[in-house]
Amino acid sequence: MRSHRDFVSLVRENIREQGDGRSFTFISEEPGRKYKENVLGFAELDRKARALACRLEARGLRDRAVLLLYPEGLEFLTAFLGCLYARVVAVPAPLPDLDAERFGRTRRIIDDADITLILTDTAHRDTIDGWLAGGGLKGRVHCLDTAAGDGEGLDPGDWAPPEFGPETLAFLQYTSGSTSEPKGVMVTHGNLLGNGEEIKRRIEGSPDTVGVGWVPHYHDMGLVGQFLQPLYLGCRYVFTSPITFIKRPVLWLELITRYRGTITVAPNFGYDLALRRVTDSQLEGLDLSSLRVAKNGAEPVRAATLERMTERFAPVGFRPEMWMPCYGMAETTLLITAAPVGDGPVIRDFDAAALTRDTAVPVDTAVPRDGPSGEEGGVRRLVSSGRPVTLDVRVVDPVTLKERPEGHVGEIWVGGGSVASGYWRSPQETREGFQARTADGEGPYLRTGDLGFVADGELYVTGRIKDLIIVNGRNIYAHDIEEAARDAHPAALTGAAFVVDPAGGRDDGVEHVVLVQEISTRAAAGTPLDEVASLIKTRAARAFELPALSVVLTGRGTVRRTTSGKLQRLLTRRAYLAGEVTELARDLEPGVAGPSRTHV
Repeated sequence: MRSHRDFVSLVRENIREQGDGRSFTFISEEPGRKYKENVLGFAELDRKARALACRLEARGLRDRAVLLLYPEGLEFLTAFLGCLYARVVAVPAPLPDLDAERFGRTRRIIDDADITLILTDTAHRDTIDGWLAGGGLKGRVHCLDTAAGDGEGLDPGDWAPPEFGPETLAFLQYTSGSTSEPKGVMVTHGNLLGNGEEIKRRIEGSPDTVGVGWVPHYHDMGLVGQFLQPLYLGCRYVFTSPITFIKRPVLWLELITRYRGTITVAPNFGYDLALRRVTDSQLEGLDLSSLRVAKNGAEPVRAATLERMTERFAPVGFRPEMWMPCYGMAETTLLITAAPVGDGPVIRDFDAAALTRDTAVPVDTAVPRDGPSGEEGGVRRLVSSGRPVTLDVRVVDPVTLKERPEGHVGEIWVGGGSVASGYWRSPQETREGFQARTADGEGPYLRTGDLGFVADGELYVTGRIKDLIIVNGRNIYAHDIEEAARDAHPAALTGAAFVVDPAGGRDDGVEHVVLVQEISTRAAAGTPLDEVASLIKTRAARAFELPALSVVLTGRGTVRRTTSGKLQRLLTRRAYLAGEVTELARDLEPGVAGPSRTHV
């Protein structure tokens, strides 16, 4: 790693070397399904960032937090880099919309980070001003349109680099809040340098790397993996917005083809969407042979997705060795583990019953599997998340704090230079989460809250501690139930599994699990939905020996998600118990708690 003490000096060295020969290219959708190429060269980005840094410094914002509310595009990049240059703490967040939950999350960030200034573009300035006025924040929080000059007469040449160091706070990455309230992860310049090198080594990145993607900039995978990593490498990056991708998933593959992308990154659901929505006729003209790396992370990686993707897109150059399953989180800046370049995914079968007792027992792959995800055959297929590059990754018993040996499930702990300095203004949560020590006194480590095990040096992530469902002394992961349900019928889409109390508050000694399952009525193909609910219930309950599983079928969009697409099982549970879930059909166990409803 080059000897830099801060991220800004490394980026500016790359800019001097590459100039506008390297760039960010944003593909925007125009009326009539036309696409426009918007290019911002590194030198031009640097000029704009220095000009904005002067404006921010003139406002006396050094080391203060500033909220960035932008649509996907190039203006966000200028704003973020301008904050780094001014030693202003950037806080990326999604644009608030009419959704009350999104409004509330943005307001909580403003209060938590003591925000007095919001940066945005011309198109959203008035809307945000109106939102601030409606929320009683007018006068306390101001809004700056970074796309327009403000008459201050400041020139990029007036900018002088502030003093930076490895411990200088670079930005706050607010967690998605899939299981709790959003918290601001404090990412330093040292963290960015450390994780940048981790990613560079794992992907074997260079200035010749060409990235292509669509993950939103306020997500840690999007911000660090797609925007800051190209600056670290000095390479080109081409992207579009998540909305444009969802409307026409083949565009992602068209961009890889057109720009000869060498690396792309997405959560598993993005690859699933491409599988479902890219038609045979759209395959014509695609060429994915330039890809070296297809990263899959940020949520559970499904073996079926990897295999189907490889089979479907093999005719247009997709190869299995391109796959790079990975594991990371905001608290470690981004990357923790990933498969080495060219190795492809490691997919193994483990005894499902043993896993419920926190033991990983490999099973001969010849064992027949006739149930969803192989569960009815007593086998659970897992995709390895790879290996760490230099980080210290341990598996620790979350209660005794003793390190677990290979083949035993425990909490994943991480130590090293990528681990952030803590949560913003949350000393107790920082101590509990970032300063953990094993029973032998080793540390400090980050407690990830994720469960997993190591087998033959490979890390397998099995689930979240808070999403663990304990049935008769066995540990069942909510996402495993959801995956079995989705495999049970072609009409099944996203589902959310959670535990509810018995009706009437009595303790009957039975763990009552409810699965709120989104369904495609068209894909049901005329099968009565009551029968679909019963089929899903039977398959999922039998797969995991659940004594009390209730299934509620709903339409698309019912299951709550974070802004980055992660399931919010807690919020879905609250909506179910509050009677806010519109049912299409249901198969409930006697005694399950929940409001009285009628079908639509």
